[in-house]
Amino acid sequence: MSNAETLAILGGEPLMTKPIQFSNEIGQEEMTAVQRVLECGELSGFVASADDLFWGGREVRALETEFKRHYDVRHALGFNSATTALHAAVAATGVGPGDEVIVAPYTMSASSTAILFTGAVPVFADIESDTFGLDPQSVLENITPYTKAIMTVNIFGHASRLTALRKIADEHGLVLIEDNAQAPDAMYQGAFAGTVGDIGIFSFNRHKVMQSGEGGVLVTNDDKFAEKAAFMRNHGEAVVGDMGVENIVNTVGLNYRMTEMEAAVALQQFKKLPRMNEARIARANRLTEALADVPGITPPKVEDDCRHVYYMYVMKYDAGITGVPRDLFAKALNAEGFFARAGYIQPTYLLPVYQHKICFGQDGFPFTANLRNENLSYEAGICPTCERLQDAEILMTMIQQPPQTLEDMELFAAACNKILSQKDVLLRHAAKLSEVA
Repeated sequence: MSNAETLAILGGEPLMTKPIQFSNEIGQEEMTAVQRVLECGELSGFVASADDLFWGGREVRALETEFKRHYDVRHALGFNSATTALHAAVAATGVGPGDEVIVAPYTMSASSTAILFTGAVPVFADIESDTFGLDPQSVLENITPYTKAIMTVNIFGHASRLTALRKIADEHGLVLIEDNAQAPDAMYQGAFAGTVGDIGIFSFNRHKVMQSGEGGVLVTNDDKFAEKAAFMRNHGEAVVGDMGVENIVNTVGLNYRMTEMEAAVALQQFKKLPRMNEARIARANRLTEALADVPGITPPKVEDDCRHVYYMYVMKYDAGITGVPRDLFAKALNAEGFFARAGYIQPTYLLPVYQHKICFGQDGFPFTANLRNENLSYEAGICPTCERLQDAEILMTMIQQPPQTLEDMELFAAACNKILSQKDVLLRHAAKLSEVA
């Protein structure tokens, strides 16, 4: 066997000889926009005052205007991160101590900590095994008299089952919040992800599809939610008196204000979003085609009448078919020069904050707000589908983003076949390493 045919993890030559790169779509448009802000000299247009300055500067408003136009929503508010926008979203709905918000467990911790910061507690419902969004049946099973809202996460670039979740929320008088950080311009049955819920959140974090370093946008068609979110963004307690606001619940605000430079870059990125998504989709489609003949690997599912925008390319791996443990397969793929990860992230409820129910102070608040909260279970096993996917089935990559090429997608599938064609020698090698250890 030649060195090129030998598995790279066993000392052979990797199939992918150039480094995998993460997408960087920062170009002259963003540079010109930043230069314009610097020349203007106004790096932030916000002031915590009951006048026009409360709403921020020219660049922030331009970004918000474009979001309102594109998504056909009444309100769009720029934030300094999607995390702060999530906090403002939950607070805007009136959620507070003693309340519960049903949330997905398979996502970054910010989704549930946004709930904690209102004094409410997250209740984790299980996810679906194909699209990885909230399972509507599990949501139904977790609704209690304390439930005030549902927060679904449109994960990896595909929308959750939004029609079913919208119906559940309406029938039970609950608010539906969409954490849409990973799925900008994804579509679900004719609607943009992020606009089916009462509030939707978008992200411009450093590794998202759109990037401005940090930043987020909140969209809603509800006037009251928009007003409360604006108070959360810009020191609402300092202005509600002068503005004549009567209902001051959840109007104690923070500095969640977006800078002019962040907004200027974000706007240019937003204008590029259709092109950036099409590039990912084209690569993902080619990768899906190339993987069709690889046994034991199931490409991402795309629901009917939906558009997946492939923030990540997440496969399901069946070790019973491949004959190779998932973690070992991922290591072998990485050795062949491809970024691959076994699993995505541990279920959020397994984090120490939930395992020990210690958050603010030493007395366990908000988990001690009432007897129901004290008895909430965050033990392993409460979301079995999520845990099974993370522990045994999820295999993810991010090679579907430019500057990787369509040919690189073919190479990825070739690497999978190369590994499986030599699984016996790979398994013998792994057994020897295990004996040494």
